[in-house]
Amino acid sequence: MPDIADPLPPLGAVIAAHGLRAKKSLGQNFLLDLNLTRRIARAAGPLENTTVYEVGPGPGGLTRALLTEGAAQIIAVERDERCLAALGEIAAAWPGRLHLIAADAMKLDEPQLLQGRGVSSPVRVAANLPYNVGTALLVKWLTAKTWPPFWRSLTLMFQREVAERIVARPGSPHYGRLSILAQWRTRAKILFEVGARAFTPAPKVSSAVVRIEPLETSVAPAILSDLERVTQAAFGQRRKMLRQSLKPLSPDAEDRIRQAGLDPTARPETLSVSQFAALARVFAAAR
Repeated sequence: MPDIADPLPPLGAVIAAHGLRAKKSLGQNFLLDLNLTRRIARAAGPLENTTVYEVGPGPGGLTRALLTEGAAQIIAVERDERCLAALGEIAAAWPGRLHLIAADAMKLDEPQLLQGRGVSSPVRVAANLPYNVGTALLVKWLTAKTWPPFWRSLTLMFQREVAERIVARPGSPHYGRLSILAQWRTRAKILFEVGARAFTPAPKVSSAVVRIEPLETSVAPAILSDLERVTQAAFGQRRKMLRQSLKPLSPDAEDRIRQAGLDPTARPETLSVSQFAALARVFAAAR
């Protein structure tokens, strides 16, 4: 693994020099621990000859770690203009390897962006995601129309509670729509936890780094929009039996549930991802 010297001042000094303060409105929490950012970068690898897509780099702690760990190039999207000067210093220190996009990642068409920059192979996504958009960005990437997607892996920092929802199994109190969307066509696992004191300012919750890799095909056949519709109805009334929560989707909901081979009195948190895909198929005709 490459170990390239970082020529820039410590991140704390960079933040002070540019007068940067994390904005709560942007969900920012700056990660200053060099050992931790390097650990995340290594978890995102292997990085040699690879394009990394980073969202919300802030002052660039993880960005610098990704470069020192050998990323061939990074395409970084940052909506906070205050951070662009600090990121520009990183781009100057690693000529041609960091490309900055001043934009809102939620509004970007990533495949089009990457194609426009001559990137044809899937990228590795690595990010300490802003807390206020982390889940929305993940759902955007999980629900891509084209599959396999533009990414070959996601290595992402989330609030611990969100990380647990991504990997939760049936019967867990964390199991829900996000679990099913993630596990229907990806393989996800929590790599390690990160305490609040690693950040500036320290958030009120702990965080965790999650690694997600796309499957070639989904674990069970279903149309994505049908799966989303069924899971939304089921978990919108989590404590109710399926025959009640799915009734708004079809007047003969109970019969359709039986067609899927399921008990109409079952509760949504007990069903597997494959069973939800079965429900999606039988309720597709009720649209």
